[in-house]
Amino acid sequence: MLILPSRRQVLTGIGGTFAAAGLSTGAYAFGVEPLHRLVVTRYAPRLLGWTPGLALKVAVLADFHVCEPFMPLDRVAEIVDATNALSPDLILMLGDYPAAGRIAWKRVPLPEFARLVAGLRAPLGTYSILGNHDWWDDAAAQAARGGVPEARRVLQAVGIPVMENDALRLSKDGHPFWIAGLGDQQPFLVFDDDSGRDDLPATMAKVTDAAPVILMIHEPDAFVDVPERVSLTLAGHTHGGQIRLLGRSPAIRPIHGHDYSYGHVVTDGRHMIVSGGFGVSRIPVRLGVPPEIVLLELGSSPAPTA
Repeated sequence: MLILPSRRQVLTGIGGTFAAAGLSTGAYAFGVEPLHRLVVTRYAPRLLGWTPGLALKVAVLADFHVCEPFMPLDRVAEIVDATNALSPDLILMLGDYPAAGRIAWKRVPLPEFARLVAGLRAPLGTYSILGNHDWWDDAAAQAARGGVPEARRVLQAVGIPVMENDALRLSKDGHPFWIAGLGDQQPFLVFDDDSGRDDLPATMAKVTDAAPVILMIHEPDAFVDVPERVSLTLAGHTHGGQIRLLGRSPAIRPIHGHDYSYGHVVTDGRHMIVSGGFGVSRIPVRLGVPPEIVLLELGSSPAPTA
């Protein structure tokens, strides 16, 4: 005899299935994606004003938020090894090296982090900027509302320049290009109109010829003011929203109507790539946006004409 389940039994079974799925998803977002996954996300944008013949492979590393248990030193070493294995010409680091507060169950000394990233290898060098947490998580810098944060000191001590409103002319196979780094927009926990360290006009004034410019910013909000003169802007900060579902990051608000949460953004012919980075902030989960090394392959296809 066939015994059909009651409506209560069916609903209870469905509820149990969804509860199990929810627990499974939560466990993955907490214990698997942020701690064990690492992907390489490749972009080959066709950029206006890019020099013909300038082929450049750039590895972009963002938002380590080094701490126990979510970004321990052995995880940093894994990222360094994976980056070096890509054989980039140039490595750019986009800020937010420490983590604190609820995320950092145990702080990791920044000199130990710097010792590991000093092992990054690229013929054109490794360059960096600072992010908001490099200031926020430095009590002395917050108290003084200025000075030199520890993150800057330790990176420079191992030979990684930290660019703040500065530009540097490099060359690959006889073709010049510029890298530029913007100071952080939100360095202090108490905000006012003059609290930012960013000075885009001063940064661009240091670019003295027509060679392409790659601009590093931490917060992608600054992209609204980036001029067409910049071939490509690189940003971090958002972690891709940490939770990204169906191509959307619900935690990240639009900027002037544009989605700057993650990925390749094109606005009025200007290009920005927002890295999902590696670490976590506020809540220790990542779902749908695994930790990533961004690999740019620039000049691999013909540049568009204006």
